[in-house]
Amino acid sequence: MKNIKILATFGTRPEAIKMAPLVQELKSRPHFDCKVAVTAQHRQMLDQVLGLFDINPDYDLDIMTKGQSLFDVTSKALLGLKEVMEKSRPDVVLVHGDTTTTFSGALAAFYEGAKVGHIEAGLRTFNKWLPYPEEMNRRLTGQLTDFHFAPTKRAKDNLLKEGADSETILVTGNTVIDALNTTVKFPFHFSTEILNDINFEEQKVVLVTAHRRENLGEPLCEICKGLLEIVLKNPDVLLIYPVHMNPAVKEPVHKILGGNERILLLPPLDTDEMHNLMARCYMVMTDSGGLQEEAPSLGKPVLVLRHETERPEAVDAGTVKVIGTKRDTVFEEAEKLLKDKYEYDKMANAINPYGDGLASKRIAEGLEYFLGFSKNRPDEF
Repeated sequence: MKNIKILATFGTRPEAIKMAPLVQELKSRPHFDCKVAVTAQHRQMLDQVLGLFDINPDYDLDIMTKGQSLFDVTSKALLGLKEVMEKSRPDVVLVHGDTTTTFSGALAAFYEGAKVGHIEAGLRTFNKWLPYPEEMNRRLTGQLTDFHFAPTKRAKDNLLKEGADSETILVTGNTVIDALNTTVKFPFHFSTEILNDINFEEQKVVLVTAHRRENLGEPLCEICKGLLEIVLKNPDVLLIYPVHMNPAVKEPVHKILGGNERILLLPPLDTDEMHNLMARCYMVMTDSGGLQEEAPSLGKPVLVLRHETERPEAVDAGTVKVIGTKRDTVFEEAEKLLKDKYEYDKMANAINPYGDGLASKRIAEGLEYFLGFSKNRPDEF
């Protein structure tokens, strides 16, 4: 049999973190000719991850522009990937998760007659507006997908309810755990020097990220007011907030939280720095999807600054709690974990439901099985 031409597509930092170990795995296997196409939907943050994992894209669309809209990203990614696929003629296009690049990549593959493999398939909130536009990106991608690589059994169940053929679904775990196994190190020297001066044993470091589209405006202001109260009422707390570059995030965050010596407002951190900071912090407060998977694998409680999550497995396991965005709730839920050792230990010691570091291997073996190189269906996570 001829080698299978695979095109791995992604455009944002979270996608790159999760696709990098899979790209490395596929490139190590003789059955696959794996190429990488990036849309650079997020330019600077994407490039850092590519450098960290030593991935040189074969195709770089470089579509990011200042003030870009979803219309801009979708149309430029779709047309750019059309040209890439006409040149590379892939047999299988791999897309990840729920970004606009994800949906555009799956649609371009469908138009070009290539099969679609969806990594991290089956996540759902069942509310098309939350998160926006991610929920519809992943649902629409699911309808175009030939091979569904679901991170958990619950994700597989979601796909089955939507009519996906069980034979096309493989539960793999999440590739982000594969990535963490290579980036988290003890000891580790931070290139952001101020982080090297922190005594993580004496201070309770609360790591915060909040930048999602649905939290812009009043919800973000409410979050920040709650965070400020946490710091003011807990002298042993150091709050670290890598702030997204979007002015709609930076301006309210700096206005409300700036000027306090126990609040570090930093530029976005490189991936290895973020992972190692997470491994050393006391707890995480975030509206990010990826951190809901990463932090539990490091034994860190997560308070989710959203009203819904597409990752309920960790909520059920007890390591993640969805708390919304109201000032009083943000403060009160953090206060419980800061003051009540039983509540903290209950979350910190919960079993991580997201993976064992072998997801990339399972996906590669799954592709070999689906494409006829192996008669043995891989064992699921």
